Formats: sequence, C-alpha cells, structure tokens
Amino acid sequence: MTFFDFYIPIVLSCLILALSGCSSRHPLPDHVDFNFHVKPLLADRCFKCHGPDPNTREADLRFDTRTGAFASLDSLGERFAIVAGDPANSEMIHRINHDNLDERMPPLESNLTLSEFEKKILEKWVKQGAEWKAHWAFMPPEQQGLPSIDNEEWAETPIDHFILARLEREGLSPVPAAAREKWLRRVTFDLTGLPPTLDEIDAFLEDQEPDAYERVVDRLIASKAYGERMAVDWLDLARYADTQGHHHDFERNMWPWRDWVIQAFNDNMPYDQFVTWQLAGDLLPDPTYEQLLATGFNRNHKITQECGVIEEEFRVEYVVDRTNTFSTAFLGLTMQCAQCHDHKYDPISQKEYYQLFSFFNNVPERGRWPHSEKTSSMPSLPLPVEQIAQTKQYIDRHIRNRDSGDEPVEEDYGTYEAELNVLMYPTMVMAELDTLRPAYILNRGLYSSPGERVFPETPESILPFSSEYPRNRLGLSQWLFDPAHPLTARVTVNRYWQMLFGTGLVHTPEDFGSQGALPTHPELIDWLAVYFMESGWDVAGLLKTIVLSSTYRQSSTVNPDLLGIDPGNALLSRGPHLRLTAEMVRDQVLAISGLLVDTLGGPPVKPYQPDGLWKEVSSGGTFLRKYNQSAGDDLYRRSLYTFWKRIQPPPNMITFDAASRNECTVRRQQTSTPLQALVLLNDPQFVEAARVFGERMMVEGGASLADRIAYGFRWATSRMPDEEEIGLLTALFEEERDGFAMNPDQADALLTVGEYAAESSHDPVEWAAYTTVASTLLNLSEAIYK
Repeated sequence: MTFFDFYIPIVLSCLILALSGCSSRHPLPDHVDFNFHVKPLLADRCFKCHGPDPNTREADLRFDTRTGAFASLDSLGERFAIVAGDPANSEMIHRINHDNLDERMPPLESNLTLSEFEKKILEKWVKQGAEWKAHWAFMPPEQQGLPSIDNEEWAETPIDHFILARLEREGLSPVPAAAREKWLRRVTFDLTGLPPTLDEIDAFLEDQEPDAYERVVDRLIASKAYGERMAVDWLDLARYADTQGHHHDFERNMWPWRDWVIQAFNDNMPYDQFVTWQLAGDLLPDPTYEQLLATGFNRNHKITQECGVIEEEFRVEYVVDRTNTFSTAFLGLTMQCAQCHDHKYDPISQKEYYQLFSFFNNVPERGRWPHSEKTSSMPSLPLPVEQIAQTKQYIDRHIRNRDSGDEPVEEDYGTYEAELNVLMYPTMVMAELDTLRPAYILNRGLYSSPGERVFPETPESILPFSSEYPRNRLGLSQWLFDPAHPLTARVTVNRYWQMLFGTGLVHTPEDFGSQGALPTHPELIDWLAVYFMESGWDVAGLLKTIVLSSTYRQSSTVNPDLLGIDPGNALLSRGPHLRLTAEMVRDQVLAISGLLVDTLGGPPVKPYQPDGLWKEVSSGGTFLRKYNQSAGDDLYRRSLYTFWKRIQPPPNMITFDAASRNECTVRRQQTSTPLQALVLLNDPQFVEAARVFGERMMVEGGASLADRIAYGFRWATSRMPDEEEIGLLTALFEEERDGFAMNPDQADALLTVGEYAAESSHDPVEWAAYTTVASTLLNLSEAIYK
C-alpha cells in the first residue's frame, strides 16, 4: 500500500456532494470556476500519515491549499493527485473513476458518492489547467457588466439583469408583479416596520404616474419611522439591552446610544461614517458629543457586578466579545473559532485572532463594576443637560402615576425608584489608555495562560494592514473601509438584501468563509458591493435601488412546479413572502387599532407582560427586580423601545423569534409554533388592540356590517375582501353576537382587557362581537405576513 492508497480515501471521504448552482440536469459550464464549481467538491481537512511504501514520504495532501493539492505523492516526485492540464495522469481523476469499488474514491465506507456530473466537473477543471484561486470572499469585488437577457422590458434596474439572466439560464421566467396594494404593504413594512394606512393605499392606487413607485419609496425613507425600523436590526447586531446580563442583571443606561442610531439612519449617515463613529468616534480629532456617544456600540456587551469574581477574567471576556462582534458584524467571519486554536477551515491563525483582539484591549475599564457605585461602568459619558431635564420629567411622571395608583406596580418603592434613577446614569462609551496595554496569545483561550505577545494587526489573508493607518481602532476602521477590502461591502449589502428578501445572496450572513454558503448570484453581490461603495456608502440609496427592482416587485404566489424547482426561492423566481418580525407583529396591531404612540426616542418602556416572570429569575432580597408595568402612552410605544432584560427578554417578542441580544446576531431564527398563535389570541396587548380595533370598525367603518368588515379587512391585509370572505366574517359576527347576548358577562369581561378606557356608549354585546371579528382579522396568515 502506498501513501496515496492509504491517504486519498480519507481525504476524498470529505467530499461535499452538492454543487452550488449546478446540477445534473444542466450541461457542463463552458468554464469550470474553482470557487463555485470545484471547491465545494474538495475536502477541507488535511491528514498526515507514514505509508508502508519505502518511497512514500511524510506529506500533507490537502485540498484546501494549492500547495497541498499539487504536492508530490512520493519521494521520487512521480505521482501527483492533480496534474494541471492532464487528467489522465492525475491520480484524483483516476481514483474517482476506478472500476474496482475497493479502489474507487470516495470509499464505500464513507457512504458518499460522486455523480457522473460531478466527476466531469472535476475532470474538466483539471483539463482546463486546474486554475486555483483564493476563496471568493477574500478577493476584492469587481465591477460587473450587466448580463444579456432576452426579456429586456422586464428589467427596471441593473439588479433585474442578474436575476433574470439566472432564471433564463435555468429555463424559468419571473412571476407577474404583485398587486399594487400588496407591493405597498411589503415595501411599507420593509422600510418603516408599519402597515400602510388606508389613505396611503387609496392614494397609491389612484396614482398612475410613471414615478408613483419611486415617490412612495422616497416618502417612506423620509419618514421618522424609517430610522426606527432600520435601528431594530442594528440593535440585534450591536447586542443592545437595558440590563447588564450577568448575575443580578441590573439596569444600565444605553438608550441614548439607541436614539443616536435611530437618528443616524434618519439622517442617512453614510455607512462608513456610521461604523467609524461607533468603532472609534473617541479617536477622531476633537470628537463631538455624538461621536463619543456612538462608541457605546462597543460597550453593549454583558458586564458583571458580582462580588468575588476575577476581574481580569471578565475584562478579557469583554474584549473577546468586541472582537467577535467586529468579526461577525463587519467581516462576516467566524473568527471566534480561532480564540483557542488556529481556525480549522479559514486561513486565520490564533495569533491573528489576538492581534485583532489587541485593537480592543486598550480600554480603561474594569472586569467588575460594583452596583454600589450607583453610576455606569467607566469610561462613560454624562447625559446632556436638556436630556437630563427630560429624563427627570419622565421619572417624576412614573412616580406620580405610582403614587396615584394609575401605574400597576408591586411592593418595594425604594427598588422601583432606584431602577428609574438609572435612567440618569451616564452612558458607557469607549476611551483609550495612555499606555498600550500588552496583549498576548491566550493558550486555549484562557485569560490566565498568556503566551507570545502580539500587537494590533489584521488577518493577512483578508487584507494587509497598511502602514499608513494608526494601529488603533480608528486605523482598524480605515482598514475596514479600504477600497480594496474584500468583505465589508459584500457583507453589508448581503445583510440588507436579507432584510428585504428574508435570505441573503449568501445564505450565511455570519459566515463568508469556506464553510459558509456560496452566493446564489455571485456577480450580483459584487455589483451591489461596488455600487454601494461608489455611492458613498449610501444605505437609503441601496435600499431604494433594490425595492424599485422588478425582482422585488414580483408576486409571492407560487405554483407547485416552481416550488419544486426553487423551494427556497434562491433563484428569486418570485417575490418574498415573509412573516412579520416580532416587532412588526406587535406594532401592526397597535397601528391599525389606532393605539400606537409614535413618539420618537426616549427611555425604555414596559408594556404588558405576564406577572411574576422577573421574580423567577431574581436573586431576591434587596436584589429583587419586579416588572413595574408602564401606564398611559408608554403602553403603546413601538416595540423598539420595550425594556430589554437580558435574562428574561419580553416573552411575546422571543416567541416571535426576536434575538436574545446576548451576542451579536445578524440572522434571526425563523420558526412557526403554536405559542405564536396563543400570543396573538390571548396576550393582553393583542386582545386590547382587537377591542379598540373593533371599536374603530364600528365608528369609522360605515353604517352596514359588510362595510365595517371590509374596512377592518383592508386595515389588516391592505386589500379588499371578496364576497366569500365577507360572508364568512359576517357569519362569525352574527354567531358571536348571539353568544354574547346570551352571556353578557363574557362580553363585559372581554371589553375590560387592557388599560385603554372603554367607550361606555357602545352596545357591549355588539362591540364584543366586533372585537372577536377584529381578533380573527389580526390572526389571519395574510395579516402577519408581508
């Protein structure tokens, strides 16, 4: 047995069977591309072995590096796995086609096989010269010419050329455009997080001018709701919360940073500036208050206040968190895998991890911040005088509400007042030590096991760190937005594509490395990345370009044949059909019922929540934290402003897949569970909204039952109901009215859910029946999808 006989079975057993964008029903591509056709088939691990053949030398045969793949298989240099241009003498090609099952690769015991199509891909690649490239995401994006398409009339934007070219290549056609009101619903939710009003629907249906779609988009981006909607995803990425996360999970005061984010999006701050201020605003020349405040981004991590902890252990944890957040948010890489050892799949060493770590290691902070200090963990930034005055008014109002009995709270007044006073604390921000704090490779990632000292540096395989950049966080930001950087623009445009279509062009936004998904449309993601950079990193402009495309305008209707060919809509063969996010589900019922209070910014609020949840996770005694529900307008603020307690997040939000905010999250999970239906049917926020929505149908919907039902249906779905739907809802109303007439106590009980004052002049039986119809409308699949 030779080295190759022993070794190649192990390596080829790691072959990945699926080819991205290729299948056996298609002819071989004219040019076999290494990254998109070959690399998915090659093993991503290496092995060392001494074979019994005396001519065999110890070697690495590995298919994740060019040197390994083209290495000699014997000491005489006569056998090679790959011989460029010569499949006949390439041992890899010989073995994957071997007639003897004992010799064929992958081996039988691996339970893996290669299709004939996949074998031909490998053979053609070798025949064409076995061109080897760096990983696609580590090469700078290049400006792409628009591909030719047959249906030129369909393309509204350059995006459509790339999508249609792929569809035509697959023998498919785009579906028809969505109905105008459905497109309006989709784009209004996507850009504001709220449903369109009936007046907005009517105005758009009447507007037949060529630029009608564009003017809608401009109006939505100019609204203050745009910044609130955009901030939601950024808060996930920035792991924003209103509590510390560790031990007693006491309160912190980061909402001024959250409000800065909202305003930055509403100002359409260029993305490079937006990120630079957050990474290194304190290092800019003569930084402004806003630039300092922006650096709160890097202080959103969890902090401990527990007595007896080892401070250095937790200080290192905070730096690790910043390093991992930077990697996930801006590089789209799993660099945390290199915290304890070299990355197993991507060309990132443990040393490079701690070189990046050292950029964030120079903050004058402590591992533990005692709660007894009654201020924020240093460094911090005091609230401006005007904001202090507004916050004091907010606190005084809550205390007055408590004293008057208007605000439902539990015992222990002193704890409640202490919680409110945290809102006056300074906001945590970044600063630099005067002297560089040494950084080391931490053996096995242990804070107590330092090894070789390292200095600020970036991974060589991504982009060398220019000598022109200062070796601090400001220099790191300059490196991040270097025009030659291969990842920054791609990762960003992919995340915004995901925001609109549910899935990014790269399905793994957190992993652009070798274990992540390949882009479904590689030329398109490069075109978007270059376009984004050349626009001056204009986020609003990028979103406008995407939502005005014919691709985005497509109907989400799908037939069984198309569903079988493109089940996940990877080809963009139809429009997106997505359930509303957790925030949108709640905000929609507030908006269409008329309860929504659209005040911009301010301290966090505490809407309805089941009793006792905070007690279950509280340490008790003087450390007890109880959920003191807000009152009045604060019950009906947008979900963005809901108080976020890390160890017990808002339960209805978590049920609808909101992120926990314990770490950087760039992709929420998507589930469909019975608990979600129970929230929509029974949560006081939704029952109360149905009650007020039912009243709105009675007061504003017209004189007849059919008109009122149609009015409510349009609010919930953005379209007119058909006759069958009117009939079903009419029957429901009549059945419920008869039931409540026989049980008036049930009607009274339903109409007292929630704090919103009931209008006593309405017939309670009729109102309760309309409330049930309203609840039904709010539970329609069409109502919770966009």
